[in-house]
Amino acid sequence: MTQGKIPAYLGSSFAFVVAMQALMKTQGYPAIAQGSVAVGIIYLLVALLISRIDSGWIDKILPPVVVGPVVMVIGLSLAGTAAKDAMMNQNHYDLKFFLVALITLGLTIAFNMLLKGFLSLIPILLGIVGGYLVATLFGLIDFTPVTQAAWLAVPDFELPFISYHPKLYWSAILGMAPIAFVTMTEHMGHIMVLDELTQRDFFKDPGLHRTLSGDGLASIIAGFIGGPPVTSYGENIGVLAITKVHSVFVIIGAGVLAVIFGFVGKLSALIMSIPSPVIGGISFLLFGVIAANGLRILIENKIDFDKKRNLMIAATILVVGIGGAYLQLGDFQLTGVALATLLGIFLNLVLPKQALNELE
Repeated sequence: MTQGKIPAYLGSSFAFVVAMQALMKTQGYPAIAQGSVAVGIIYLLVALLISRIDSGWIDKILPPVVVGPVVMVIGLSLAGTAAKDAMMNQNHYDLKFFLVALITLGLTIAFNMLLKGFLSLIPILLGIVGGYLVATLFGLIDFTPVTQAAWLAVPDFELPFISYHPKLYWSAILGMAPIAFVTMTEHMGHIMVLDELTQRDFFKDPGLHRTLSGDGLASIIAGFIGGPPVTSYGENIGVLAITKVHSVFVIIGAGVLAVIFGFVGKLSALIMSIPSPVIGGISFLLFGVIAANGLRILIENKIDFDKKRNLMIAATILVVGIGGAYLQLGDFQLTGVALATLLGIFLNLVLPKQALNELE
């Protein structure tokens, strides 16, 4: 689909969680599977439409004054999640958790700044390992699930006509398909970040229609094997920014290893045993690097904030996106990042180049 050009790792999206939880309680996974396939079909239809339109429209609706703040929002909107993972133990502040998170952050920064050669390419992995050892010393690791897990374990696949007999679930299709437009907006934001990191224009080569098609096909496949709809994974973009390794082959290797690891029960249990403060400490850096890249877009393109037009666009995107404002219409919800992006695009199209009082 993408001609092997996009260094993106796909994973599940939080945008679908509420809808999937409701369907799981009422109709079970077969309904979610149909919703996932419907999401993929929407992606493919939109990709087909975009392929018929000249790509020049992307530069018009997504100039740097929109792209920069949107990229910042993608990183900063996740800051609360990172802080919660770092501090909270079952919804209560835990000083040991926060100390482990800060030590993990410090180790990762040190590995990134001081190591050379091959080790300089894996500071995130080393940070997780270091943080895990520290968490062990603090008594935060429960090794019981690891010791009890089998070495080989087949994941719980949900296959139509084998695990269940499918029937039509219109509520699932109508409930999940519209959310595809939300994750498409997030997908575009992730492509913006990748453009900046790699100094390439993936919107034109291989083209937005191809990247959307890749997401759509992946969601359809996920629906047929027991997974949720997927989209590009923001955390992976943070890893790319820190390591500066943008090779598609590395991403492919990571994907292959992830599939293999899914069949190794003890390894899966070991990964699941990583405590939240270790994840929080790593996330401080990952999400912050994404936000910093948004700021770099504004600086490199010399965006003039003395111009009221630029200030109004950036300010609206930042506060709506970071604040988590969302638009709720029945079961359809336009999340903070998506809403901020659409507002930024709208303001960029309708605001005049100069305010009237700047012409005086």
